[in-house]
Amino acid sequence: MAPIIVLVGPPGSGKTTIGQALSARLGVGFRDTDADVESAQGMSIADVFVTSGEPAFRALELTAVSQALREHHGVLALGGGSVESAPIREALAGQPVVELEVSPGEAVRRVGPVGSRPVLLGNARAALAERAVNDDSAAPMTPEDIEEAWTRLVARRKPLYAQVRRVAVSTDGRDVADVVDEIVSRLMLTAPAIVPARLVRVAGSRPYDVTIGKGVLPEVAQTLPAAAHKVAVIHAPVMADVAARLAVDLDANGREALLLAVPDAESAKTSTVADQCWERLGVGGFTRTDAVVGLGGGATTDLAGFVAATWLRGVAVVQVPTTLLAMVDAAVGGKTGINTSAGKNLVGAFHPPIGVICDLDLLATVPSSDLAAGMAEVVKAGFIADPAILELIEADPSAALDPASPASGELIERAIRVKAAVVADDLTESLDRVLGREILNYGHTFAHAIEKVEAFTWRHGDAVSVGMCFAAELSCAAGRLSRPDVDRHYRVLSSLGLPTAYPGGDWDALSQAMRVDKKVRAGTLRIIVLDRVGKPGLLEAPDEAWLNAAFEAVT
Repeated sequence: MAPIIVLVGPPGSGKTTIGQALSARLGVGFRDTDADVESAQGMSIADVFVTSGEPAFRALELTAVSQALREHHGVLALGGGSVESAPIREALAGQPVVELEVSPGEAVRRVGPVGSRPVLLGNARAALAERAVNDDSAAPMTPEDIEEAWTRLVARRKPLYAQVRRVAVSTDGRDVADVVDEIVSRLMLTAPAIVPARLVRVAGSRPYDVTIGKGVLPEVAQTLPAAAHKVAVIHAPVMADVAARLAVDLDANGREALLLAVPDAESAKTSTVADQCWERLGVGGFTRTDAVVGLGGGATTDLAGFVAATWLRGVAVVQVPTTLLAMVDAAVGGKTGINTSAGKNLVGAFHPPIGVICDLDLLATVPSSDLAAGMAEVVKAGFIADPAILELIEADPSAALDPASPASGELIERAIRVKAAVVADDLTESLDRVLGREILNYGHTFAHAIEKVEAFTWRHGDAVSVGMCFAAELSCAAGRLSRPDVDRHYRVLSSLGLPTAYPGGDWDALSQAMRVDKKVRAGTLRIIVLDRVGKPGLLEAPDEAWLNAAFEAVT
């Protein structure tokens, strides 16, 4: 057990404030060694200095820091003078240490009365005594005296901070959130393992965790059932190298890996390919205690889930999505399926995985156009449930499309949390629910129609982008959504480089495809719409005039 991040810095640099915000951001605990000393002694640091002196305090501090470094797996803040201890500097070697920097004026303003800062107070008194000797005056202590004392103190400690730190971050005149973002971003670049994986729990009758982080691929072996001796890794061709790495890891964990390469994208989602997988499992002697891993984009995870759901009436599956679209949508929720000539995903099963592993490192090689397409599902989550997603994208669209940025990681986690909450409440899209899991289909009725009419040559995310514009226009035509909220769809999606118009023009073909949709019941067309941002609704049997108006708006 070791700290995730250790904060050092002079008085007034914000170690406690930044540390608490950083721990909240990472979902871990916060610990302050000064507070540990105070708790152990039952008195303030200033009182420890008065009653026992600085040498005694430093001994107590060494004990507190050593214990915290052994025990605490979270964010740890050290006292400003801790680095003056050689044993503490040695203990910090190799630790994820962040130095917080601050200017003298800003630090003194934050520190306020120096009575609770005994070392700073002592330095200020020494400077005052020196000045009194030199100019024979007895002037009271001024803010300038305190600032000078702070400057001297930091000048002595600065080289020691430099010895132990991994990165230095200024806190001067900055919002706490900005400082936290920089720390997370820089540590992810210099040492990704420092920033912990985050777990999103998908509740329900068959709960499981979605693990989100960098370098978390080895979690696959730990997630599989202990009894699973044989593991079929169903993967897209482009993931052959990753599949081979995974096979080595599985072998090291005493499992036998069978690598099954399947066609790319929607070409994998056919009964022919599924049959080939079943045959390979049969020849390989896979039993009900064995398992399947889906490694690839949404089409691959859909197929892998369907194969797992149907082999011996259901075996365990772990999903390892490798595209943004798959991470935030296809791999989470337990929907599995294949396509037929009649439409997309019309044959399938609800078969929740036992775990989903989202390794953000895998996004580094995803083409920018595919990243943008994946963002369509993220935007959808923003419009139906989490407006903060839209605000993050509006603040910096380029950061949203950069898989190495903190903003991208937050967007992915937020989108997954939206889907997790919805599917936990309505796993099987129950027919007796007025509105449940169906809200995840916002924009999808028109999108699936585009995909079918265009013979699946459109990226799913591109089709969903246009589909959301269609749904927003339909919502507006029905008098349920304001024009500014409709315009926001076009603005957000366009900022990500996503299409907001469909260049085709065959409304009859699209309309017919929309009516072969999973949400159609008793021949009645049902479309998810918005009443406002964050409040989806259902529109049944929409007026043809509204449908025509929405179609005209996006073509």
